[in-house]
Amino acid sequence: MLLRASSEIEGGKADLHAVTGGTRSGVPQGDVLVPFAEAALAPDVEALAEARARVAERMGPEALVDAAGIVANFERMVRIADGSGIPLDTPLALVTVGMRNELGIDAYGSADATPA
Repeated sequence: MLLRASSEIEGGKADLHAVTGGTRSGVPQGDVLVPFAEAALAPDVEALAEARARVAERMGPEALVDAAGIVANFERMVRIADGSGIPLDTPLALVTVGMRNELGIDAYGSADATPA
C-alpha cells in the first residue's frame, strides 16, 4: 500500500492499525511517540507532562520539539480540512480506499463533513 511505503523505504514496517488503537505501530520509538501524540490531543495536562518527559528522556529535547511540531502540524491540517470540508482528491481517494476500509476511517464522525 502506498501509505506504508515510507516506513518500508526506511527498512521498517509500520502497522497503521496503531492509529485506531490496540496495536504497536512498528515505528522506531513508537512506544513513547504514540502516547505523546495521544496525550498532546487530550485534556489531561499531567499525562502530557509525563509523555513529554518520556520522549525527552529517551530521545532528547530536540526530538521532543520535532515530535511536538509534527503533532501540531497534523492537528492544524485536520482542523482546516474538517472546517472547510475539503474532500480527498480522486487519486488519493482511490489509492486509500482499502486502508480506509481496513481501519474504519470512513466511519469517523468527521468523515461526514467531507463531501463524497
